[in-house]
Order: sequence, then C-alpha cells, then structure tokens
Amino acid sequence: MTRVVVVEIQGCMASSAAITHDVMATANRISGTTKRALPFNVDTVRYGSRRNSETLRDAELMIVPGLGIASADELDGKLKSPACRRAAAMLAEAFESGAALAASCASTFLLAEAGLLNGRRATTTWWLAPAFQRRYPEVELVTDQIVVADWPIATGGAAMAQMDLMLAVVSRFAGTSLAKACANYLLLDERRSQAPFMAVAYLAGQDPRMAKAESWVRDNIARDFCIDELAEAVALAPRTFARRLAATCGLTPIQFVQRIRVETARLLLETTRLPVDQIARKVGYAEPSTLRRLIRRDTRHSPGHFRPVA
Repeated sequence: MTRVVVVEIQGCMASSAAITHDVMATANRISGTTKRALPFNVDTVRYGSRRNSETLRDAELMIVPGLGIASADELDGKLKSPACRRAAAMLAEAFESGAALAASCASTFLLAEAGLLNGRRATTTWWLAPAFQRRYPEVELVTDQIVVADWPIATGGAAMAQMDLMLAVVSRFAGTSLAKACANYLLLDERRSQAPFMAVAYLAGQDPRMAKAESWVRDNIARDFCIDELAEAVALAPRTFARRLAATCGLTPIQFVQRIRVETARLLLETTRLPVDQIARKVGYAEPSTLRRLIRRDTRHSPGHFRPVA
C-alpha cells in the first residue's frame, strides 16, 4: 500500500482536489471488490494560516492539486504567500527523503520554485506556459503534453488534467490494468495533448505585436507566405519576432502559423459541409494531405471526427 499525502493549499481548485481523492478512492474500491490489497492509504495536509504536519511522516507520494489562480499576476502573489513557501519547503524535504511528487496546472510552479524540476521534463497549463518558460529556463517544458511522467516527478497540464495525472499515478503505483479499470469506471477518455485546447488568440493577446501577427495570419491565411514576411508585417526582425513569440506563446513561428491554420480548419469542419480539399485551400495548404496530417497530429483524430452530426 502506497502512503499518499494530498497537499491542499488554501484556495486550491476544489475540483482538482476532488478528482485526486475520487480517483484514488475508486482504485481502492475496485481493488476491494476483487479482494486485492488496497493500493492507496491517503491523508490530506492543508496549508493556510495554520497547518498540521503529523500526516507527512513516511509519505511515499505527494500530490498537489491545482492552485486555483486566474492570472499570471495572481500566481506571482500566490507563490510568495507563506502557505506556498511552507508547502514548497515541505515538498523539497519530502522529495529528498524519497517521496515521489505529482502536480498539475499552476501547482507545477510550486515544484519549480523549489528547484525540483531543474533538468527535468515537465508540463503545465498551456496558458501559463510562456510565463513558466521565462521563470524556469532550466526546466525542459513540454507544453503540448497533458501529462509528463518523468518519475519520480509527474506533472500535468490545465486544471482538468488532474484526471489524466491521477490515472498516471494509479498506473505507476498500482498497475496499468487498475488505471484502465478506473478510467472505465469514471468514464475518462485517454488524452495526450493540450494542443487542441490551446487558444492562440489568448496567448498572442498578451503582446500587442503578437496580437497583430495573429490578426495578420488570419487575414492572409489562404495564401502562402514566409515567416520573414510575417515578421516584417509587425515591424520586427525575424529573430526578434521569433524570440518574442516564444516568450509570449511558447511557439516557434511555424508552429504559430500552423496552429492558427488548424484551428481555422477545425472551425470550418464543425460549421460547414465544405470538402476537406476546399478547406485546405482556404487555410493555405495546397495539399489536403498536409492539413489531414496536422489535424491528426494535434488532435489524434481525422478531419471527419469534427464534422457536425447529421
């Protein structure tokens, strides 16, 4: 039985905490019905104005639900709070003692603040990825993945990625068959990428030049153009444009353009009956196979998956 401590910091996302407990309770329930040993012994420690550290002894796995913040500015203040500082110190101490760690969404910043992700692969919520990259350059951020299980540390993406993270936890500590049984019981689909959920317009809107670039790409989406032309349209040198785009959106210029084209193509697939060949031309691809490949890469589905139900 794995000794688990769920670290709930004052103001944490209630749904993220609930998912954590529900998945482990489900794993225990399924195991109980098959007369197997229960895989998880779960305790909770809460960090706020007061805390109780009694449950931290001998922890083998520490899980941190999402912090429940709404902006990068709010996150900065949260990380400086006494509760987060105490929690980060405790996580570092637990990790040093051999405990594995799991965190999703903004809680991944807590692990990075403690230096626990340096030199490791990790992910975080897509809308905070640029801030994460600027703040923690020593972490290899994999923005598009929902879960990066670089054990003994696993990280997850945006808020509801806690579901995916918990299935990874069950798989690691109790076996893949039990993780699949939990997914079936809770009706959880396997998801691997955040790419289909990333809102390029939201990310670009944080920088006026990048917002202008996003608008320019949409205005010129049907034609072939080079990245130098895009950079010139926003009055930046190509290298400067690439640096600012990476800082704002966490994307290369080619990824930026592709993401906008695929996003537009998906909208046309969902709202029109236009054939894929015609949609491909409308979003700047002479070869429909290129659009099909990019849609499948980003969404794990064929274009037909996004057609409206008749």
